[in-house]
Amino acid sequence: MEEESLFTEIHLPEFENSSLPYLFSDGKSLLLSFVTQTDTLTTLYYSELIDNQWSNPEMIISGTDWFVNWADYPQISKNGDNYIAHILKKSDTTTYAYDVFVTQKQEGSSWATPFKIHRDTTKTEHGFVSYTPFGESQFMVSWLDGRNTTGGHHGHEGGAMTLRAAIVNNDGTLDEEFQLDESVCDCCQTTMTMTQKGPVVVYRDRSSEEVRDISIVRWIDGNLTKPQTVHRDNWQINGCPVNGPRAAAYGNALTVAWFTAADDVSKVNLAFSKNSGKQFNNPVRVDSGNPLGRVDVEMLDDTNALVSWVEDMEGAILIKFRKVSNDGTLGEVKALISTDASRSSGFPQMEVLRDKVYFSWTDLNEKIPQVKTFFYALENL
Repeated sequence: MEEESLFTEIHLPEFENSSLPYLFSDGKSLLLSFVTQTDTLTTLYYSELIDNQWSNPEMIISGTDWFVNWADYPQISKNGDNYIAHILKKSDTTTYAYDVFVTQKQEGSSWATPFKIHRDTTKTEHGFVSYTPFGESQFMVSWLDGRNTTGGHHGHEGGAMTLRAAIVNNDGTLDEEFQLDESVCDCCQTTMTMTQKGPVVVYRDRSSEEVRDISIVRWIDGNLTKPQTVHRDNWQINGCPVNGPRAAAYGNALTVAWFTAADDVSKVNLAFSKNSGKQFNNPVRVDSGNPLGRVDVEMLDDTNALVSWVEDMEGAILIKFRKVSNDGTLGEVKALISTDASRSSGFPQMEVLRDKVYFSWTDLNEKIPQVKTFFYALENL
């Protein structure tokens, strides 16, 4: 591990079979959600960073009828005193039939009864959720929605996977539900962030020719823009790569990181926008030559971003990260730790809070999944 002494571990209680971590920061606090599995029971927990230590994890919800997947993981977010989290519940015995259920709570209260965020009742796939704080206490939530498909399997011969969104009020009601894109990649993560102009949703699109590049939809003055390609990689692939983008904003500055293997060359690209995603600069390649993807990105200020990814270095699977400026300047590549290439290791998470960057991932060194978190001082970049 590079510069090993500069990374500091923050220990979580030793939960058996903990996995699927997700980090969220509102600039004031840092939250970590994760799941545990015991036999058929799955439980979602969250913890808050207090004095650079994780608080005693609080249970959000548990169940025996969840759809649990390495790439389609629960998340948590916060808007003022209003919290939101989601899980996926099976709606049928077929593998890919499940619904998105969200739960909310106010600071100091208990988590409310989860409710289904989409109004359709089809036994199809609904997942790959992302959300961002919206207004004073609302959230905008997006998800992949398979109501037009035949369900039960990937491929969706009966129709295309769509991208939909809704605005969730703090009392658990929905203002509205709307379609963002009529045909998108089947199982790549979506990502949302709030720019100065409004929220944006970034995702892997899908054309009729099976080109699966990254697109963006923006919410400007209460209206949705049409899908726009961030950059034309022209990656034509017949199956979903299960490798979604991540986006982050700082005022009107927006950055998007993503994995592509167009022309059979694996890359992690990063593109900047100075106008909340209306236009993007040409992307910069940030990896070291053989990336697996699984990216994350954070804005440090209006001109600099921090991007992370997973890379295969001659058989050693490393979580890497580096600073990138919007003029194309690349900082030194840092290697956090060795991880595992298997699906069980999941998607490493990264979040910046004040003068530190925090990482979380599922460690498999002891053969029993265990969520790990480390931090790194930004002054060492």
